[in-house]
Amino acid sequence: MKFIFADSLDMVDPGFDFLADRNASGRKPYWDDVYAHEILDELPYDGVLISRGIIGSPQVKGKYTPGQAMRFRQVGVRTFLRLDAPRHAHMDLFGDCGAFTYVNETVPPYKPGETAHYYEECGFTHACSVDHIIFAFEQEVRGMEGGDAEAHRRFDITLENAREFLAEHKALGARFTPMGVVQGWSPDSMAEAARRLVLMGYDYLAIGGMVPLKAPDIRLALGKIRDAVPASTRLHVLGFAKADEIDTFVPYRITSFDTTSPLLRAFKDGEQNYYLPGQGSRLRYYTALRIPQSLENPRLMRLVKTGAFRAEDLTAMEVRALSAVRAYDDCSADIGDVLQALMDYNAPLVTGRPHSDAVHDIRLTRLAQHYRRTLEDRPWRECACAICRAASIEVIIFRASNRNKRRGMHNLAVYKQHIERLDLLRGTAQIDDLFSRSRATESRAYRADFHGSS
Repeated sequence: MKFIFADSLDMVDPGFDFLADRNASGRKPYWDDVYAHEILDELPYDGVLISRGIIGSPQVKGKYTPGQAMRFRQVGVRTFLRLDAPRHAHMDLFGDCGAFTYVNETVPPYKPGETAHYYEECGFTHACSVDHIIFAFEQEVRGMEGGDAEAHRRFDITLENAREFLAEHKALGARFTPMGVVQGWSPDSMAEAARRLVLMGYDYLAIGGMVPLKAPDIRLALGKIRDAVPASTRLHVLGFAKADEIDTFVPYRITSFDTTSPLLRAFKDGEQNYYLPGQGSRLRYYTALRIPQSLENPRLMRLVKTGAFRAEDLTAMEVRALSAVRAYDDCSADIGDVLQALMDYNAPLVTGRPHSDAVHDIRLTRLAQHYRRTLEDRPWRECACAICRAASIEVIIFRASNRNKRRGMHNLAVYKQHIERLDLLRGTAQIDDLFSRSRATESRAYRADFHGSS
């Protein structure tokens, strides 16, 4: 199973000064910043996915600047991502349209033919047809029952776009592998979409609408899809991040999946911010030590504006917390003193009150327990990745982008090792072998059978 990272200009300044909290002098964003595959010794993913909605276009505002979007089209995805070195030559470059960015539109803002040209021009190795996301998921309905009129309309739009996309791909003689996107409101409707896409000529399907679903629902949908398509059909799951349950998906023979979750959880999860390998199919998670910048944190600034705290007092608590944590890393501070400094500063952040007034708040009690475990285990010392070696305890401090994204990049590397440790890559090799041996004969028989029953 290949792990494809869904990137959105996730970079860090390699010259960032942690003690001074400032970027390298003269730093030029993008040009001086580095991706995870540049800062880490080992490649932290098997490929990268770039959504068109992230890049931006006249139809959709993206995250790239106009200059970056123009350069992306000019030099292509591999050069833009700095994946043009020999060590990166094998890495896959996936593209999709970013259906979440236009979910509220009546129709997708991109045309299938123009989109095929875009993918080919930019040098993607794999690219998804233009889909329109369906959020509904009805477990119990059978066949094409269920689903409201809007779900059926989006189902039809997605399949028609896939038909036009594949026709344009063939007319262009495009080099990328076309992927038909599956959308549906139930396991059976998704299976029917998959069946029709294979009949069109797709042998690699991208399963959409998975992001909000729980693992049992995803397994249910994949089971139905697997039953509806030839065994040689490759499956990619869009937005999949079930790290602790990924071994339970082996029976569905997933070829690839994309996610940004390991990076995002470094700073968007309340507790599980730092990954380490665990036992069996599980990872170990640690809570990062929250020491935000007092004069930049919106919550703390609101407390200052309302008169609940003085800015200089918050800054003093911030400095004490940082000093205590760094002293602990040097083995010159007691864990009790470090916890006290952390909780003094976290009390206003979490409760809006001084620690003396909020000492019994259950949120602070729970946070203190997580912090104690993080400090006692010193997980940053257990990891030998380039980020943890260089940043030491700074990687576990929850504080602005350069620390938070470094921690996320570390998580990406641990996550990829997790996939490899579960030996899912061997399963992918077996699927690829099956695909190459059986594709021609099975597809002919499959098409003949389904054309007869359609």
